[in-house]
Amino acid sequence: MTTWLRDETTPYDIFRFLRDPDEERHQAARVTEDGALWLASATARPCAALARWQERPAAPAVLSCGRVFDVVNVEPIFGRRMLDRLWAEGPGSGPVAVHRGRMLLFAAPGTAQRLPALLDWEEYGDAVPRPLCHGTGDAVTVPPLAPQDTSGPRWLVAPDTRRPWLPGPEVLLWACVRAARMVSAADVRVSIFASADPDANVYDVSRRR
Repeated sequence: MTTWLRDETTPYDIFRFLRDPDEERHQAARVTEDGALWLASATARPCAALARWQERPAAPAVLSCGRVFDVVNVEPIFGRRMLDRLWAEGPGSGPVAVHRGRMLLFAAPGTAQRLPALLDWEEYGDAVPRPLCHGTGDAVTVPPLAPQDTSGPRWLVAPDTRRPWLPGPEVLLWACVRAARMVSAADVRVSIFASADPDANVYDVSRRR
């Protein structure tokens, strides 16, 4: 517990619900105490946000973008490919959540403004759904700090520090391009397999990019 929280009017242990010993109930990634403080810092009244979470730890919350983080909102299958590249070949990711069939990648402030232009410059094309970028003036719904199950909003990579590393627009551009290449390569393999001529042993590779 930090000093500034002890000095506020919070006589209860605000993080008691994050230390539930019954870990078998929590199959999704769980937010730590430091991660909760980081999320609360995106609000105008952090202590009030923490108090609401203490009262309703299984409820999602709405947080503003632009000051503490931006959010890149992608189709989940493509988002998984992006995460694969970020963790297998790149620097990793910041916090990542799933909400209403979309994947939310938390990014450095300013990413929402710059990433669309970078994608246009790369001729990203229509191979995959275009990411939605949330920045200054936008808000996103984040999963509960203490999820009850994995059927609703949940964290895939939960916040666990007061200052988590967040990818910027260049890193996410790289991940998007790498994931798009994976999609293109998969299309080529499917096309080759589907158009094989067993008599002439000729394959249609017209879709190769």
